[in-house]
Amino acid sequence: MTETRLERYERRTNWPLAGVALTFLALYSVRVLAHLRGGAAEAIEDALIAVYGVFVVDYLARLWLAQPRGKWFLGHLWELPVILLPFLRPLRLLSVVVIVKTLEQAIGHTIRGRVILYTICGAVVIVYAGSLAVLEAERGHPGADINSLGDALWWAMTTVTTVGYGDLEIVTVRGRLVAVALMIGGITLLGLVTATLASWIVERVSEEDKANEAATVAHIEELLEEIRRLTRPGDEPADGDGNERLKGGG
Repeated sequence: MTETRLERYERRTNWPLAGVALTFLALYSVRVLAHLRGGAAEAIEDALIAVYGVFVVDYLARLWLAQPRGKWFLGHLWELPVILLPFLRPLRLLSVVVIVKTLEQAIGHTIRGRVILYTICGAVVIVYAGSLAVLEAERGHPGADINSLGDALWWAMTTVTTVGYGDLEIVTVRGRLVAVALMIGGITLLGLVTATLASWIVERVSEEDKANEAATVAHIEELLEEIRRLTRPGDEPADGDGNERLKGGG
């Protein structure tokens, strides 16, 4: 099957975009954790904008190459607010999912490999990115419970697993948006793993059924061939004295 222009573009840009995503995550971590001021803070912000621009260009390129564009646009509608809406800036970290996609291609296409990869990498990326985003949104606000990376990581882990102890309360609108995204991400990750395992089980059962069916067909063919051989004129089996007597007495 011939590759489309979009498929060819995505195959060629997977690794470069993975490097850009890692760079973005590193810069964002420095901005949130280092408490930079002055020129250093401005330099980090400019670098983030530049790196973020790569994701915008990538989105526009994929939209341009997609055929039909309308169907692709609707199928990737969730990406649009992440690209366009300033108040969803923490959700820019969702761009690092390209790392998971690239690692999937590197590790192979076995069903177990995908399950392990999505579970480990997906959970790490979601929890860490959510921790940074909520720490940036909450830190320093009156009444905020999350003022350190440790608190943010604990909150993110309890949120993504839908446990939600409630010991750390979110007080900002941006923080609540991050919480919603994190909960959806956790449910999606769990659903993906469950669906993949279910698909693998169905596939294995189907393979066993096909193998049993093939064995049954082969057995039937052998029996039919034996029947044809036994009933073939002039090729009657000699089964002892009985047959000999019948032939002699005929």
